[in-house]
Amino acid sequence: MPDRPVSNLLGLAVLGVLAQRPMHRYEIATTIREQGKDDDMPIKWGSLYTVVSSLERHGFVEATGVDRDGARPERTTYRITPSGLREMADWTRELLAGPDTDRSRFAIGLSMLGAIGPDEAQTLLRLRADRVRSRLAQLERDLAGWSETVPRLFLLEDDYTLAVMRAEVAWLQGITADFEAGVFPGVAEWRTHHESTTPIAEEALDGDH
Repeated sequence: MPDRPVSNLLGLAVLGVLAQRPMHRYEIATTIREQGKDDDMPIKWGSLYTVVSSLERHGFVEATGVDRDGARPERTTYRITPSGLREMADWTRELLAGPDTDRSRFAIGLSMLGAIGPDEAQTLLRLRADRVRSRLAQLERDLAGWSETVPRLFLLEDDYTLAVMRAEVAWLQGITADFEAGVFPGVAEWRTHHESTTPIAEEALDGDH
C-alpha cells in the first residue's frame, strides 16, 4: 500500500465531515463526535489542528474565510477540495482492500463507504469475501491436520478465528446481494448522491478558483 500524504486516521474523519459541508475546526470536532466517527477509528483530539494544517498543506482542504463571534477568537472555515475528495475515496479503497487479517482497518473503511459509489463498494466487498474464503479454506485444512495430534483445548483460538471468518463471509455475501438487488436501504439515494458529487461537485469546486 502507498504511504498516504496524511496518514493519521483523524485526517480521514476530517475529510469525511468536510465532504458534507464547510466547517471550522470546532464544528469539525463536534460533527465527528456526533456522527460517532471517534468510535470507528482511533482519534487523538490533540492532533486536530496539526492534521487540518497538514491536509491544507497537501491541498486536500482549503480555507474559505475567517469569522469572529463576539469576543471569541477568530475561526477559519475549511472546505474539502477536489484533491481531498479523491484522497478520501482512495483512502477508503485502501482500507477496504487491505489484508483480510486486519479487521479493524476494514471496519474503518466500512464507516467511510459513502466516499465511493455502491457499485464500486459491491466490487470491493466481493473481492474481500473471496480473499477471506481463500484464507478460511486454508485454515480449515491446517486445523484438520493439527487436530490429529493437538488437543482441541490448544486450538480454540483457531476455532474462534474460523467462526469469525465464516460469519464475515456470510455477512459480506448478504450485504453484496442486497446491493445487487437494490434492496439495501438508501442505495438509490447513495448512487444518485455519488453520481452528482463526482465529478460534478469537483468541477464546481474547481470553478470557484
